[in-house]
Amino acid sequence: MVILALAFSAASLWPGHAESPAVRNCTWCHAGQGYGPAPRLAGQQAQYIEKEIMDFRAHIRDNPFSMQYMWGATAALSPETAHSLAIYFSELLPQAADDGMTDIVATGRSIYQDGIAESDIVACVACHGPNGEGVGEIPRLGGLAYPYMKRRLEQWGE
Repeated sequence: MVILALAFSAASLWPGHAESPAVRNCTWCHAGQGYGPAPRLAGQQAQYIEKEIMDFRAHIRDNPFSMQYMWGATAALSPETAHSLAIYFSELLPQAADDGMTDIVATGRSIYQDGIAESDIVACVACHGPNGEGVGEIPRLGGLAYPYMKRRLEQWGE
């Protein structure tokens, strides 16, 4: 009986389990669906999450938020823990953010589907998929909060 209790106790502490210290550390900001300036991780591509964790850890992602928050948060994470966290968050069901500016939805949809030829901007759908689901190391965009997406697009264009 004691062995069984220990086995269940240990299972709840593996890095990809909701009760693990690593998951709790991530959910302070990301909470699966995300808070404030942090991206929503629920349903995100596992390969993308894992790559980003390792890039933060190696200080490859060097924007101000990465440096301020993610460098320290990922410093002690092993590749195995990064992988477990990526799997855990990728398996959570994403929810729609429903926080955008409704008056520009049609323009956003047009840019996503067709790009802006005169500005040499390729359609987002080419990489991120028809439903914004992403593929492999290409991130899911569907469900990300408007303020986060706006900031990342502004940073991307710099």
